[in-house]
Amino acid sequence: MSDIEIAQQAQKHPILALAETSYGIGAEHLEPYGHYKAKLSLDYIESLQARPDGQLVLVTAISPTPAGEGKTTTTVGLGDALNRAGHRAIICLREPSLGPCFGMKGGAAGGGYAQVVPMEDINLHFTGDFHAIGAAHNLLAALLDNHIYHGNALGLDPRLITWKRIVDMNDRALRRIVIGLGGTANGYVREDGFDITVASEVMAILCLATSLTDLRYRLGEIVVGYTTGGQQAVRARDLHAHGAMAALLKDAIKPNVVQTLENNLAFVHGGPFANIAHGCNSVSATRAALKLADYVVTEAGFGADLGAEKFIDIKCRMAGLRPRAAVLVATARALKYHGGVARAMLSQEDLPALRRGLVNLDRHYRNITEHYGLPCVVCINHFTADTPAELALIQAHVGDLGGRVCVGRHWAEGGAGAAALAQAVVEVIADNTGEHRYVYAHDAPLWDKISAVATKIYGAAGISAEPKIRTQLAQLSASHGHMPVCIAKTQMSFSTDPGALGAPSGHTLVIREVRLAAGAGFVVAVAGDMLTMPGLPKQPAAENIDVDARGNISGLF
Repeated sequence: MSDIEIAQQAQKHPILALAETSYGIGAEHLEPYGHYKAKLSLDYIESLQARPDGQLVLVTAISPTPAGEGKTTTTVGLGDALNRAGHRAIICLREPSLGPCFGMKGGAAGGGYAQVVPMEDINLHFTGDFHAIGAAHNLLAALLDNHIYHGNALGLDPRLITWKRIVDMNDRALRRIVIGLGGTANGYVREDGFDITVASEVMAILCLATSLTDLRYRLGEIVVGYTTGGQQAVRARDLHAHGAMAALLKDAIKPNVVQTLENNLAFVHGGPFANIAHGCNSVSATRAALKLADYVVTEAGFGADLGAEKFIDIKCRMAGLRPRAAVLVATARALKYHGGVARAMLSQEDLPALRRGLVNLDRHYRNITEHYGLPCVVCINHFTADTPAELALIQAHVGDLGGRVCVGRHWAEGGAGAAALAQAVVEVIADNTGEHRYVYAHDAPLWDKISAVATKIYGAAGISAEPKIRTQLAQLSASHGHMPVCIAKTQMSFSTDPGALGAPSGHTLVIREVRLAAGAGFVVAVAGDMLTMPGLPKQPAAENIDVDARGNISGLF
């Protein structure tokens, strides 16, 4: 059966009853959205603060390939396996974006027998969080242009406006547009553009805010543009926009509660991409889960060079989180791809190519253990075409690195297929007496922070930027140097060239653009040709999605 067919046959439990009987969460602390979705009260989360934290486990992966790695599937399988072993575990995932859902990547609710449900709801409108984020973001854009139309008392320079509009869809035609056409009644003519919702600073703020008060304050800190000559930043609070924006987000900030196919709780909340944003689910969901569970399994987007680095240097640093172990997901197929095998040939055994591709796994593993300071378990996410020789080669190689490795069969077997992985994770956490490490110092200049990530994590020889970008970084260091950096870069390679597979080194990371995300609390460095509004492929996944007369959806994956 396809993923959606498996999900549609799931024996789901009513979410209010499941939360109370299995996790002790009273129904009065949950706001149901139908029978199988709910939002968790912020007051309830606050009431848990005296409880000790559970153990936080990060699931990350090698560099993504078209062959697929299965990071979300592994996160779900590991959570179910820990619960099967008698531990109380909760998984924390990001919400899927409609962009990749209708584009090329598909949904993000796991796969096979390691999924979160209701799958269709999670992948489509869910509880409306993304719509609320879009409304809040675009309200600020509307208020900004309205302010200019009605006299521009703040002296905003229309040429120095930094706040774009957003939509949760891959639409390349909206990357650069002109607004205000049609006469003076329609406002001031200027160039504008759209980003995808997951790249919005409002998304990042929602995921990093710890309360409604913190959310409102952060929204007020958003820089929308500058006065003439760039002399003074204009913020959302100057436009009196942050109160209304927070009102639109008052429900969206509450974590969403759903379940796995094996009826274990899952918090699915927030959805920033890791290639253009910080790639982690919300702090509020993670903190709540840590107070309710013995083990919390969370993911960070794309490979360990992007999602895991930002999880450590942005999310954990800001929220004071203490991860205790990492799982590095790899597949024989993806490693062969990194070794030069064409996608159409990945189902055939090719040990030399697999051996060549292992350099990608090596660098991610060493980054996790040496630079992030976390014990790491490698999970070989099993595909049906994998051969015993391929699995044995990967296992022996990880053993030579001094690491632990497990073959995960959770896609086919659910939690039972990840039992060995769960046991390994429990054991490495029990043996971990150290603390995680950050890639760069909190007080380092922004240029040095970007350089540290590029040279230590990406294997680059250094970084470069045009003089105006270097000047901008120097100015931002003077005012916002305490902030972490969020590098927007292709997820397909350690370099900025998506075709440079394996573990390229000695390249230069070219910083093309710098954006201040003052409300989120980090500085975005856009590297290479990275775009914050993706486009659709030649044959979008949307062409295969349909609904029948009874409302049953097909084609989602």
